[in-house]
Amino acid sequence: MIPNKKNAVLVDGVVLNGPTTDAKAGEKFVEEACRLIMEEVVLKATDVNEKVCEWRPPEQLKQLLDLEMRDSGEPPHRLLELCRDVIRYSVKTNHPRFFNQLYAGLDYYSLVARFMTEALNPSVYTYEVSPVFLLVEEAVLKKMIEFIGWKEGDGIFNPGGSVSNMYAMNLARYKYCPDIKEKGLSGSPRLILFTSAECHYSMKKAASFLGIGTENVCFVETDGRGKMIPEELEKQVWQARKEGAAPFLVCATSGTTVLGAFDPLDEIADICERHGLWLHVDASWGGSALMSRKHRKLLHGIHRADSVAWNPHKMLMAGIQCCALLVKDKSDLLKKCYCAKASYLFQQDKFYDVSYDTGDKSIQCSRRPDAFKFWMTWKALGTSGLEERVNRALALSRYLVDEIKKREGFKLLLEPEYANICFWYIPPSLREMEEGPEFWAKLNL
Repeated sequence: MIPNKKNAVLVDGVVLNGPTTDAKAGEKFVEEACRLIMEEVVLKATDVNEKVCEWRPPEQLKQLLDLEMRDSGEPPHRLLELCRDVIRYSVKTNHPRFFNQLYAGLDYYSLVARFMTEALNPSVYTYEVSPVFLLVEEAVLKKMIEFIGWKEGDGIFNPGGSVSNMYAMNLARYKYCPDIKEKGLSGSPRLILFTSAECHYSMKKAASFLGIGTENVCFVETDGRGKMIPEELEKQVWQARKEGAAPFLVCATSGTTVLGAFDPLDEIADICERHGLWLHVDASWGGSALMSRKHRKLLHGIHRADSVAWNPHKMLMAGIQCCALLVKDKSDLLKKCYCAKASYLFQQDKFYDVSYDTGDKSIQCSRRPDAFKFWMTWKALGTSGLEERVNRALALSRYLVDEIKKREGFKLLLEPEYANICFWYIPPSLREMEEGPEFWAKLNL
């Protein structure tokens, strides 16, 4: 753009009061790109007759996409071509034949919410810059806390269940030894935490990241269904104390990654109460069963947890990413643990109730309004609609199990507790072979 030279304000040769971009061209590009997204992603990419992905190996894809950034910008028609290529060669996660982890299909209401937040570009750290989205987050957290069974609580949305687990681990450590926030690890005892042998790998990552150390994560034996064995947990707690270590946390899992197992929360909670341990429940996957009156019994005892991780972006289809950490404590423990009291953001003499400035409860500064996606879907479908999503997913799982049992060459590993169906396909060459070490070696191969 060539600015009007008359009355131009120049600083270091830069015209300050001239246009930075061509607004009309930009608006037209947004309009055409939205039409392209509607056609190629919302309509075409969800058509069962279309491909899930136009797969290309990395070196070939580099050539096809023209990834180079140049000194001069490219015209809108070329950018639209690039947009079309990006869609063409990307995996269509909303496609009916896409069967990878985490994804549940297209939710139109969540999608609109994502369009809105991308356009508004908010950051939810203070009420003054994000009034609507902070109130939405408060309303969603309150409702999720209600489904866990707590009378009150606290919480925050995070970029992933792994981060929620890390938050919980650090929060439990802070509750156990508050001095660690200022004094660091040097004066702390050897802290030990306990989790299922079938837990999510984020527990090891969190222990490593927080300086607890992966060797101080005790993996408790599980039964044949993948559930933590409470008696083994208690043995390990006593053993850790005997060795002079300081147990502070138990992480139970509601919906393990592979088998979809639910740890026995009531029995684990009894042990935590006896030993004064923080109980965190990683319900990132299984938490959505709380929405179903028929299936919420899978999480019986979850109300006794001190903290819960729950990802609505999985079975409830809120759109990646949408992950909450819920905390039973209502004494501002989250804020005490994470606050840095940045005076340029969190002034205490503002013209509104500063308790709505939730940014000091987060390890992030900039934070996306992820709760809005879930809120929009919940508003559209109601609690009954979300319950139906859970019931339908588990009914589909039951149907798949029945179909596996009917078909030659398929072997069900175990009757599922949740939506995880574990089975083997037995090739014809092995179907008459007796199950033994040689059979399993060949099948693995």
